[in-house]
This record gives sequence, structure tokens and C-alpha cells, in this order.
Amino acid sequence: MLWFIFNFGILLVFILLFLVTRQTNKRWLKVNDYLGMVTNTVNSVRYGNLTTKLDEINYLPYKNLTESINRMVETLNDREKMIDEYQTELMRQNKLLESVINSLSDGILIINDKNIILRVTPQVSDWFGVKGRELTGKNIFDYIQIVDDIPIEKVKNQEIFIKHTPTNNFLMNSIKLSLDDDKKRYVILIKDITTEKEVETLKEDFVATLTHDLKVPIVAESNIINFLLEGKFGKINEKQQVALLNMKNSNQELVELVQIILETYKIQEKGVRLYKENIMLNKFLSDIAEQTRPIASNSGIDIVFTPSRDIKVTADPMQLERVVKNLISNAILHSNTKDKIDITTGEIPGFTTISVIDYGQGISPKDIKLIFNKYYSASKKFRKIGTGLGLYLSEQIIKSHGGEITVESEENKRTEFCIKLPL
Repeated sequence: MLWFIFNFGILLVFILLFLVTRQTNKRWLKVNDYLGMVTNTVNSVRYGNLTTKLDEINYLPYKNLTESINRMVETLNDREKMIDEYQTELMRQNKLLESVINSLSDGILIINDKNIILRVTPQVSDWFGVKGRELTGKNIFDYIQIVDDIPIEKVKNQEIFIKHTPTNNFLMNSIKLSLDDDKKRYVILIKDITTEKEVETLKEDFVATLTHDLKVPIVAESNIINFLLEGKFGKINEKQQVALLNMKNSNQELVELVQIILETYKIQEKGVRLYKENIMLNKFLSDIAEQTRPIASNSGIDIVFTPSRDIKVTADPMQLERVVKNLISNAILHSNTKDKIDITTGEIPGFTTISVIDYGQGISPKDIKLIFNKYYSASKKFRKIGTGLGLYLSEQIIKSHGGEITVESEENKRTEFCIKLPL
């Protein structure tokens, strides 16, 4: 009996082990199937298929994992759609920017620190006579020549010569690109200024011809006025004399305006021609003060020259006199007080100085930056006569002497123009 029970027990154990093993195998088969599904899904996502999903499973541990994987795939799909939209918009903006750049009349290049061309616009290709793709990798100096032969990264409003387009005039600017890498790259802007040059030349020629033709009748008028004042055509009364003197002053202003325009034109064409002499400043400036004092007195202003140590300078007396008289004339014109105009001399390291100081309306900081520009005139603000060429011409004359003109001003207090001539 015991033996039977023992054998039955062993048989029962084997049956139970068989059932357990079978159930376990089924579970492992489900796990393997599920892992296979997960692997297939992951591979699909890996190769860009973000529409695949795991089938729903009722078994709770697998169900939570399935939902998490499906949510992750949906999130990735949404992100991919956003990225596609961003890329599409970026490409659209890039095409728009490229179209705008390519439509510019100015040429644009990008080069590296070895002067190798990285990219060009179609306009540059036309000027260089080479297709854009063929220009990439070439040295920019194979196609251009900088007039003053300065480093390309320092080029600012510099005229250049393009070998394939020799009859045109070009202006170039260089701008350093600021990027996150350590590479040095530069944007080169090239502008065709041929038309502007031609218009400027025509304008200058027209003005020069016109002023030259005007000068003849103005000088003739001046001579007639002098003859009348001298009584060569008969005696004149006091009222006639006053009227003629006013006409003479107006005529003199016209002569000076015409002369300034003519001198400016000559300087542009041939530069300033200097005939230098040794000049003792005290007598030189004293004579100028005497000559301009009557003009200043008409405005109720006195011109005061304060001599110091008599300094000798080497300069063109006619040109230097023109500059000093122009500064005095400006001081008279812009003095809205009846105060004096001071003329002084001095010495600083390497230079002799001549200062013309007035105590009138002064010059604003904004205007100080512009007063030496061609055709700029502060007189227009106050409805006074002025070509805007006087200070431009004066600066060119002093520069030709190797010196400079500086200006310091405090509005409604004082203005000092200082001529610096090298010793």
C-alpha cells in the first residue's frame, strides 16, 4: 500500500511539473512574440516609419509598455512633422533671400582669409566673365586689382579695377563675417559707379564752364563800379556813392563765390599747385587783418590779431592767404554778436598753428562732422549765401602743405578753427 502511494505521489509530481513547464513555455512564447513585435516596431521607427504601432494587449505589464511605446512613436511623428514644416519654411526663406541678393545691382562675394572665393552672386560672374561655379575656389586677385594695393580685409570705399570689365569704375568694401567657428571669412561688396562718375564729371564740367563764363561779366561789372566810384563818368552824389558801394560789396561776394568754385574744380583736375616761400607770420597775418577789417566793421565786428613770437613758415602765400581769409569770412558770417574775431599764432610739437576764433553762434557736434564735406554749408540754415566749398577747398590746400585744419566749438559761445602747418 505504501509503495503504491509513493509511486502515485511521484507520478503526480511529474504531472504537475509537466503542466507547469507547459504553462511557462506558453508564457515565454508570448514574451518572445511580444519582444519580436517591439523589435519590428523599433526597426520601423529607426528607418523612418512613424506610423507603425504595437497592437493592444490585455496583459497589464505588457499593456502599459505598449501604450508608452505607442505614445513615444506618436510624439516622434509629431516632431518630425514640425521639423518638416520648419525645413520647408527655412528653404522658402532661403530662396527668397537668395533671390533678393541675386537681384541686387551690387555684386557680393564671400572669401576666406586666403582670398579664395567661396560664393558669388550672378552680377559678379558677369563682371568677372566667369560662371559662378567656376569662380568657386579661385583667388579673387586673379580677377581684380586694388588701386592702392592695400590688404583686402581693410578695404573701405576703395576703387578697384576689374580685368574683364576695364572700362567701368568700381567701388569695393570688405566686411568681416562674425560666425561661431574660428575660420576667417569676409563679405566683399562691389558697386559699379561708372554712371555716377560720368554724372559727376558732367556736373563738374558744367559748373566749371558756367562759372568761368560768369566770371567775365562779373569782373567787368566790378570795373564799371570802380570807374563810377572814381568819378570817371562824372561826379556822383552821396546817395549814389552809398548805392555803388553796396553794389561793389555784393559784386565782390559774387567774384569770391565764382573763384572758389573754379579753384575747387582745378584742384580736382590737377591737384593743388604750390609755390612755396618763407613767410614771416606776424606781418603776413597783420596785412590780412587790415584787409578784412573793413568787411568785418560793416557787421559791427572787430578783427584783432595778437602777435606772438614771429614765426617763419614755408608755404604758398597766395593759397595760405585764401585759407585764412576764408576762415575770417566764415567767422564774420556766423557771428551773431558784435564781439571781436581773434587771430592768434602758436607752436605745438612739429607744427606751427594759426587760429581764427569767433564768439558767435558756434557749431553743433553734428555739423562739425560735416563742415569739411564738399557742398555742405551751414549757411543754408540761416539763409545766408554759401556754396559749401570754402572749407572743403581750405582743407585741401592745407593738406597739400602736409598740415591739417581742426575745429573746436561750443554752441553760442565760441568757435576756433586751427590751421596746423608742419615746421
